[in-house]
Amino acid sequence: MSDIILKTEGLTKYYGGVHALEMADFEVHKGEHVAIMGDNGAGKSTFVRQITGVEQPTRGKIVFDGKEVNFRGPLDAREAGIEAVFQTLALADDLDVPSNLFLGREKFLINLGPFSILDRKAMREATRKALERTAVKIPNLSSTIRHMSGGQRQCVAIARTATFASKLIIMDEPTAALGVQETAQVENIIRTLKAHGEPLILISHNMRQVFDLVDRIVVFRRGRIVANLNKSETNGEDVVAYITGAKTAPEFATAA
Repeated sequence: MSDIILKTEGLTKYYGGVHALEMADFEVHKGEHVAIMGDNGAGKSTFVRQITGVEQPTRGKIVFDGKEVNFRGPLDAREAGIEAVFQTLALADDLDVPSNLFLGREKFLINLGPFSILDRKAMREATRKALERTAVKIPNLSSTIRHMSGGQRQCVAIARTATFASKLIIMDEPTAALGVQETAQVENIIRTLKAHGEPLILISHNMRQVFDLVDRIVVFRRGRIVANLNKSETNGEDVVAYITGAKTAPEFATAA
């Protein structure tokens, strides 16, 4: 049985005459952490939007957990076991931590539409366990998101993702707007996910972070994958050369 959790073949996306993504062949193995790198406009976000159901590809194939999939929207991807943390965290500022963790997936004592009663005790206990599992430290679960630091907000979003992602986690620049201490906390969460065998795709411009956290680096340039590198067999100068176009991996030479 294959240990590949996600595979794309010839994944392509056009916006009118703009070729945002061209023939992307990509895979992630179970338990593997893979970084996607590239300049702005290289196709990274377009690629993630296709595999999370935010958009539908122009052509190509997505195989997830051994089955070809055609996600009609993000809910389909979530139900299949893919969870994503985007730079816009999609948190509700006026709700507390458990309410945000279970936003759209609330637990009920009685479910009668507008007359439903939430099972707040169960949600709070499940939140506590989720935070323990991901090593997220939030002193007061009753605090609203509005009163939290950027790092705490990011940690809540990641904990929510890790709680419900049964098969794959995707993080898009999870520390871009954070300070040094908050970045370290998020990176420790990613290491915890690795220790638990959770596969992860990390989109990041932070070279130090990528080399600290992942097993493999995939470089996008002008909508194409131009390098697929084992971390132990490359270095930052090489990666920059692929990003800028100064260098192209031999197997991707026709994509340059």
